[in-house]
Amino acid sequence: MVIELMPDKVMWQRFAPFLLLVAAAGCGARTDTAVAQFSLTSPAFQNGQAIPAQFTCSGAGQSPPLAWGEPPQGTESFALVVDDPDAPSATFHHWGAYDIPANLRSLDAGAGNSAGSAFAQALNDFGKPGYSAPCPPPGHGPHHYRFRLFAVDVDRLGVPANAKAGDVDKEANRHVVGRAELTGIYGS
Repeated sequence: MVIELMPDKVMWQRFAPFLLLVAAAGCGARTDTAVAQFSLTSPAFQNGQAIPAQFTCSGAGQSPPLAWGEPPQGTESFALVVDDPDAPSATFHHWGAYDIPANLRSLDAGAGNSAGSAFAQALNDFGKPGYSAPCPPPGHGPHHYRFRLFAVDVDRLGVPANAKAGDVDKEANRHVVGRAELTGIYGS
């Protein structure tokens, strides 16, 4: 009896797509590609441009005003995650807001700094609820702060009251029907 073995490279080429699908399904993320895109803007800064000082640790540290376009059909609420993928140790979460009513199309400046808002706010990676302003280490270079808005298919995200912003990110990705992103830059 002769058994013919495939070279390792050929085996990986044949099975890699299958393994990627299994891995994606196992992590709870949606694997469909039908996630609609919609717009997220700020009157304070343009996508890819500098975040004004008043929305950073150099100023008042308030959350910037945000506005978004019409979300896709099936949107029951929104979740917002602000993070810094350029942080020295790992992606750092500055804000996690969720259960934002589906009829809202904007947040005023400072919405992430006030208690008793129309939505829930998770603990950021500073361990505080709400928005904590960008504040990269001096001399670390410019950091890219991603404001990611998720249109989700549930009116309540179902995270615990003491959830972290990273938990909001994970759960929103499980229910996402639409996504919008705005990136601001801050640092030296």
